[in-house]
Amino acid sequence: MKLIKTTEDYQAALDRMEILFDAQAGSPESDEADVLALLIDEYEHRHYPIEAPDPIEAIKIRMEEMQLKQVDLIDAIGGKSRVSEILNKKRKLSVEMIRNLASRLHLSANSLIGDYQLTR
Repeated sequence: MKLIKTTEDYQAALDRMEILFDAQAGSPESDEADVLALLIDEYEHRHYPIEAPDPIEAIKIRMEEMQLKQVDLIDAIGGKSRVSEILNKKRKLSVEMIRNLASRLHLSANSLIGDYQLTR
């Protein structure tokens, strides 16, 4: 086993992982799969980074996960039209809204304080 440095190494590692995937726990093959998974993960983080969603996308994702509608955020944001303005990026989140949404949606405030562009 070696570090994954090229796309060919990466593909070979994925092929090997497919073979090892159902290895019995505690076996040498299982141990190899664990190490290989770490190497693959490191390569993917370096070469295929996934950026965090902007604050509004984070809110929409969590709303979908929690099966919430816009009306469910009125108490956190302050009014039906204000919720619509926020979710349509017509208005920026205030500090109070960020605090309320972090609590209501169980999101970190850090995921809500990022900058995003308003739409016209």
